[in-house]
Parts: sequence; C-alpha cells; structure tokens
Amino acid sequence: MTILAIVFILLMFIVILVSMSVLQMRNAGIKIKDFMSFIKANDSLDKLAIFAKRYDKMSPQEQVIYLAEAEKMFEAFDKIPESVWEEEHDKYNAVLEKYRDIKVMRWNEAREYELSKNLKKVRPKEIRIDTL
Repeated sequence: MTILAIVFILLMFIVILVSMSVLQMRNAGIKIKDFMSFIKANDSLDKLAIFAKRYDKMSPQEQVIYLAEAEKMFEAFDKIPESVWEEEHDKYNAVLEKYRDIKVMRWNEAREYELSKNLKKVRPKEIRIDTL
C-alpha cells in the first residue's frame, strides 16, 4: 500500500512539473509543437555542424540534401527565442555559413549556365573572292 502511495505521489509530481513547464513555455510565447520541432532541429543542428566541418566539397546531391535539412532546421530555430538556444549559436553559425556558401556557389553555376545558354554564336564573315 505504501508503494502505491509513493508511485501516486511521484506521478502527481511529474504531472505538476510537466504542466509548469508547459505553462512557462506558453507564457514565453512558444507553442508546444514548435518546441518539439526545435528539439528535433537541435539534433539535426549537431549532425549538420559535423557535416559542414568534415566535407568541403560536396556532390550536387549532398548539397541539395544539406540545403533542405538546413532550411528545416532554420525554420524550427526561428520560432524559438534566441535566448533558449544561445549555447548552440556557434554551431548554428557554422551551418549557416556553409549553407550560404553552397547557395552562392549554386547560384553562380546557374547564372553561368544561363549566360552560356543565351550567348549567340559568332560566325566569321565569309570572304568573297570575286569582290577583290
């Protein structure tokens, strides 16, 4: 009987702690769904930060995957106040810098392709022998 009372007290304590944390998040203007996506994005941030440091040259497929994952992570971090994740700021900046580098590189490649596609081929004028 005492074990059952202890379990009940512990369950009530856990419920009170969870409800207080939910109340604090709501008071801070954070939705529970956003906070859960932030937790997942924080794990993704760790993986992307390691990936950004390790790989200088990525294949086009790896770049697309990196960009997509980074965008999801940025979106989740934007919904949470920066004071909550200020410890992760260095990793966030490393991922952001690599993201910008890839975006600029891909933009330059696309621009070069468009310019090469729009160029008109120059043909030399024909020299007529009969006019000489």
